Amino acid sequence: MDNFSEQLVKKNETSADRNRRIMLLVLGILLTIALAVLSFLQLDKPGMAFLGMLLAVAAGYGTYFIVQGTYVEYEYTFTNGELDIAKIVAKKKRIELISTDVRSFTDFGKYNDDMEENDDMTVVIASDNIASHEYYADFQDEEYGSVRLIFVPDEKTLGNIRRALPQKLKAQLVREESEQ
Repeated sequence: MDNFSEQLVKKNETSADRNRRIMLLVLGILLTIALAVLSFLQLDKPGMAFLGMLLAVAAGYGTYFIVQGTYVEYEYTFTNGELDIAKIVAKKKRIELISTDVRSFTDFGKYNDDMEENDDMTVVIASDNIASHEYYADFQDEEYGSVRLIFVPDEKTLGNIRRALPQKLKAQLVREESEQ
């Protein structure tokens, strides 16, 4: 029987994210308007006016494209011990972040901000920005070396991960949960 779960996690927007999006939008709109006005001032030079309007349209499209890129979701797919994490930008573009075998985890558990990370460790954050229910997984990856994955699995995904963990980590989780 296959163990499979799929989960979509929307990144919660912080006030810094919201402010950045508003700033990008305002700057983009101002640049677009400025380029359009400059092109209208060059109507006596058709080539310059056309170029100005072309740049204004490009600035408007660029602004739309950049602002849309600030909407992020993460997709976790667990299939028979294999965990794949993808980043979905603006519900259009899918970027594969990392893929790993859960049986290769060297550490796993609830994440807290006090945990130390090595300087040579690659940290992959695929979380919704709500720290209270984040988990971490440490493992070795051929491309990235030592990796710490910070993510928020739902109950089904967490159950599948727990079943696939190495025996040592399963015992460690049981001890930690009994202490709480």
